[in-house]
Amino acid sequence: MKKIYSSPVITVNPESSIFDALLQMQTNFVKHIVISIKNIPVGIVTERDINKFLEEDKTAHAINEIPIKHVMKKNVITISEGIEDYFEQCAARMETFKIGSIVIVNDKGELTGIISRTDLVKSFAVVFGGKYLVKNFMSRNIVTCRKTDSIKFAISIMNKNQVSRLIVTNDDGCPIGLISTNTLLTHSDYFTKGSTRSRDYLIPINTEKLTVNDLLTDELLTINEEEDLVVAANKMIKNKISGIPVVDSNNNLVGIVSKTDVVRALSIVKPHEKLRLQYKELY
Repeated sequence: MKKIYSSPVITVNPESSIFDALLQMQTNFVKHIVISIKNIPVGIVTERDINKFLEEDKTAHAINEIPIKHVMKKNVITISEGIEDYFEQCAARMETFKIGSIVIVNDKGELTGIISRTDLVKSFAVVFGGKYLVKNFMSRNIVTCRKTDSIKFAISIMNKNQVSRLIVTNDDGCPIGLISTNTLLTHSDYFTKGSTRSRDYLIPINTEKLTVNDLLTDELLTINEEEDLVVAANKMIKNKISGIPVVDSNNNLVGIVSKTDVVRALSIVKPHEKLRLQYKELY
């Protein structure tokens, strides 16, 4: 496989504030920030990690007063550059450790790159057509919210269920849209103005009554459970999203498929192929 990871990597040091990390995410359009000291990775943090930390933290400090070292995950999962099967190795590590990125290091342990779920999904879409159906890997555990719910309530539901997206329903329970942490970040005063240091930085200033419905602009994108998983991967890449609601032949909502599910498929596709070959030879 050709090189598919990103380099150079966007980093901050452990003493940088949460605000500094978020600013780097905003400016560079990334969801993972590596924490490093002299180009040695010592931690990693995502926007969802920050959300969860701020919800649980009981202090009154603003986000420009809290060092990112208090939020970051210290067990950085890495892989050495130059390894021949790093494509599959990264997928396996992401699936095993339930993470969204793998840090690439050289033989000195120095940071040289990073590979994300998006990188792997792009490659899966090119290489593995005809292997799996959406229904084989989708999650049937659907987390929803109502269009009338407050933004604050939606964030709380995401953190409680450890998800990055919610399917939005109308008052009759029918799906009408999808909201994610990225949706919230895009509409926040932090993202548009870069001025607020509020701990509730995802909630626009002076709009406590804002509801989920106020952020829904596009028609709900769905995919049939019988579609090739590659079709789902391509839709995610084309529409710059990380998850798609899944419907059956009667257009009933039956699940959701995400980049995480595609990475899971990628992590087992090679072992499955070896098993098929073994059984073919035996029988």
